[in-house]
This record gives sequence, structure tokens and C-alpha cells, in this order.
Amino acid sequence: MKRKKQLIKICTFLFVLIVALTALFPFYWMFITAVKPVGEIFAFPPKLWPSEFMFGNFAESLKTGAFDVYYKNSLIVTSVATIITISINLLAGFAFAKYDFKGKNICFLIVLSTLMIPLQVTMVPNFIIASKLGIRNSYVGLILPPCAEAFGLFMARQFIEEIPNELLEAGRIDGATEFGIFSKIVLPNVKPLISVLAIFTVMWRWNDLQWPLIMVSKDQYYTVQLGLSMLNGSQYVNWNDLMSASLISTIPIVIVFLIFQKQFVQGMASSGIKG
Repeated sequence: MKRKKQLIKICTFLFVLIVALTALFPFYWMFITAVKPVGEIFAFPPKLWPSEFMFGNFAESLKTGAFDVYYKNSLIVTSVATIITISINLLAGFAFAKYDFKGKNICFLIVLSTLMIPLQVTMVPNFIIASKLGIRNSYVGLILPPCAEAFGLFMARQFIEEIPNELLEAGRIDGATEFGIFSKIVLPNVKPLISVLAIFTVMWRWNDLQWPLIMVSKDQYYTVQLGLSMLNGSQYVNWNDLMSASLISTIPIVIVFLIFQKQFVQGMASSGIKG
């Protein structure tokens, strides 16, 4: 019996190791391609270890275009949009979870139904509205229109529903305002949820290409993803620059995940996945 348990542990470990290596291999290939000499990129059979490490490719890739401006724009758009999106999701989730009002369930179903609509379908009306409001080629146009989304609201509602109503009633008895209840009772109990929403939102907004592509035409407002798309030329692609810049572009997402990793796992295990 003991030997059987050890065998199961070994098999489980090997399986997890294989899955991990499979998931990490694209990043390894990206790094190797970024530091390879140009002549080895298309060598056959492919070289998994370059003959020479050309780390200068990272500095060269950042000199292509105005990547310092693109990174600044992505940092501004992602950070502000994340704060706004999380705030909207938490406030709306609190309202749907803890308040009774006429048409509540119908409104929630309508919001959830937007998950079935492809983003491409709503881009044209969103673009027209943004153009009429005069917010094209601006941070406001990049940040605000996609901030209200249904998935985060759904997770927030499911998580906040698990908070006992007695806690909220105790706050009201003590004279707390509704916003005071939200900030002093609800928020401290939804930290894992905030971590989940933060990681998902940062990943979504940092990697977003479609909305910036139609919203801005001036390179002073280009984001990182638009900058990367410019490296993919129609006639020639400098794979060293493209892979170097792509690898550097993943750094903020990795940092955010490492910061929120513990609470992210806890939130995914116990939050809005429950119905």
C-alpha cells in the first residue's frame, strides 16, 4: 500500500512537471529566439541552444520605434483601467448581491447575456459613440469604454453573496452609511476577489490590441501591443526585435501575478466560481 502511494506521488509529480515544461517552453523559445544570431533563427533542425547569446538584441528592440512612449501609455491605460474596472465590478456586485430592487434578476440576466456577444460586434457602436463624444486619440477613449464588463461583475456578485447579511445589519445598527458598510465590511472580506479581478483585468488591458487599434491613430497614444504589431512588417520581420520586445512586454504581467499569486489562488478556489 505504501509503495502504491509513492508510485502515485511520483506519477503525479512527473505529470505536473511535463505540464509545467510544456507551458514554459513557448517562453523559453521566445527568449532563445531573442538572443540568437539572425542566421540561426531559421536553422533546420531548430537549435534549442544558440552558439552565441546576443543580449544586445533587447536594447536594440527598444530603440525600434518609441517603445518608451508605448510602455508609458500601456502602464497608464492598464493601471487606471484596472482601478476603474474593479471599482465598478465591486460596487455593482455589492448592489446585485445585497440589495433587493424591482427588476434585479432581469437586469442581472441582461448583463450576463452580454458575455455571449462577441467583442467585435460591439466595437462599431462603441467606436461611433467614442467618436461622437470626441474622445478618440486620448487616454479617456482608451480607458473608459471597455471598463464595464460582465465577467468581473458576475464574480463579484457570487463572492459578495457569501458575506453574512448579519455583518451588514450590524453595521447599519451602529450607524454606518451604505458606503461605509461597503468600504469597512465588504472590501476587507473580498481581498482574494480583488486579486483575481486585478490579475484578469491587467492581463486583458495590457494585452488588448483590437480596441487601441481602432481608437487611436496617433503614435503618441500607441500602446505596447500596437508597437509590437508595427514590428511585424509586411515584407520582412526582424524576429530578434519582435521576440525581445515581446519578452519584455510580459514583465509587468509576471510582476502583477507574483504580487497577487497567493490571494489569486485563494480567490479562484473560493470566490465567484461557486454558484
